[in-house]
Amino acid sequence: MTSVVKFQPFPATKVFANGLLDEFFNRGLNEFIGQDAITSHPAANVTETAEAFKIELAAPGFDKQHFSLNIDKDQLIIAAERGTKNEKETAEKFLRREFRYETFKRAFKLPQIVNQEGIAAVYENGILSVTLPKKEEAKPVVRTIEIG
Repeated sequence: MTSVVKFQPFPATKVFANGLLDEFFNRGLNEFIGQDAITSHPAANVTETAEAFKIELAAPGFDKQHFSLNIDKDQLIIAAERGTKNEKETAEKFLRREFRYETFKRAFKLPQIVNQEGIAAVYENGILSVTLPKKEEAKPVVRTIEIG
């Protein structure tokens, strides 16, 4: 009977400095140049309907009071900040840390057809949904034309 095994082209990497190469290639860049050197931000989906634009940000682990939304010079600025657990205060030590959004800031240019007074946001199940309604004059008009 044959079995499936992981192919390791360089078996000597386990011997070399106790697997230094394996550890190097299995870690993120943040771990080598500092946790805060690379800032990360949540992924966003932007959709459009006839009535509005919608922005959805995947930001699990936040509460709605962590977010701030501002409009500055036709830009929607979404920012969030939350405190982090200090490793010195707990007995936990991170061996690997791949997800962390303690703070982030995203900016979206608003088109002229957005009604800035009607912008609304909801945070639910780790998703921040921002609705950007269109101005009435920008919405498509459907009318029937009689043939004479």
